Amino acid sequence: MKKLAKAKVTNTFLKGVKIIEPMAFGDNRGFFMESYNEQELDMLGIHTEFIQDNQSFSSEPGIVRGLHYQLNPKCQTKLLRVLTGAIMDVAVDIRKGSPTFGKWGGFILSEYNRRQLLIPKGFAHGFCTLTPNVNVFYKVDEYYAPEQDRGIMWNDPDIGINWPVSDPILSEKDKHHPCMKDAEINFEIGAED
Repeated sequence: MKKLAKAKVTNTFLKGVKIIEPMAFGDNRGFFMESYNEQELDMLGIHTEFIQDNQSFSSEPGIVRGLHYQLNPKCQTKLLRVLTGAIMDVAVDIRKGSPTFGKWGGFILSEYNRRQLLIPKGFAHGFCTLTPNVNVFYKVDEYYAPEQDRGIMWNDPDIGINWPVSDPILSEKDKHHPCMKDAEINFEIGAED
């Protein structure tokens, strides 16, 4: 007897970026869900070996973190979800030769919709907090490598992200990222894409 998947996966217009909606079982006490199940993802065609969990806390709405990525060979696939609060999560395609190179997608993730976002290698990632006290939890398939850590300016006019804030709270590091045209990028569409 074939086991049926308990999560819904929606492909986005950015190839490889997927919205995952785990099934939640609730009653008057609350809910239960499997937030991560390797076999479940494998049945859904997602074959990634995650090796590290990260958590990011943001105290205020209007905080923008990003746009971040790691260069090859230390690039990361990320699986994100929000434990408390809500964010607009953004993925930017930085794979040279991709039909969506330089395009971005914005996705609302919250503790209420319990959606997860899978962002594959070759994308810059960032998010904007929409509420106070936001906890973002994410899995990665490669360890942090400071020597490969790079970023793109959050408000690069060539990308044109429609952020929900015009004057965000930024880290010093995120204030000084280059625009995409000047950023070091070593991703290209290959045979596996």
